[in-house]
Amino acid sequence: MEASKTNHKHFIIFKPYGYLSQFSSNDSKQQSKKFLGSLYDFPEGIMAIGRLDEASEGLLLLTTNGKMSARINSQKVKKEYYAQVDGLVSDEAIEQLKTGVEITVEGAVFKTKPCTVFKLDAIPDLPKRAKKIRDDRHGPTSWLSITLKEGKFRQVRKMTSAVGFPTLRLVRVRVGGISVNTMQAGDVVEVDVFEVSRSN
Repeated sequence: MEASKTNHKHFIIFKPYGYLSQFSSNDSKQQSKKFLGSLYDFPEGIMAIGRLDEASEGLLLLTTNGKMSARINSQKVKKEYYAQVDGLVSDEAIEQLKTGVEITVEGAVFKTKPCTVFKLDAIPDLPKRAKKIRDDRHGPTSWLSITLKEGKFRQVRKMTSAVGFPTLRLVRVRVGGISVNTMQAGDVVEVDVFEVSRSN
């Protein structure tokens, strides 16, 4: 458990599709983008602990405590994602993902560390996405649970593409012991502590 300081604020949010994991930008090219600040009146000094790219959704922790942010990131807390991939995923591809695949990160080849991967038996109960995923007329899809400690840029998407099954939808559903549960896209919950110590 991460202890809370009374003068700091902590939030759990469900980042919707199409939002950047930041609160504002001076980049003129990003002025038309959606930012987290439009979801809630967050306090000054708020920061995201880790990021989700614009097309990804799900659990995101926010805090005003920089030391807590660094501590949670440094603990290599496990993060679980549900990934909808293009095609009927093979057992061979799942085994490759489990043992590690080569992806490119900032121009360098990087091999992912062993992680937990399995195929979901049913479509997960997730909030409807703002932008529709293509339907079955364009071919079948599969849902995977992927749990890892790493957090390279667009890592899960690069991993599934590396084994021949590009990601169509990506939702982070758990960070340590914190899960999305029944949260809906755009939900914001203020908490006293981040219970991220769960190791599995």
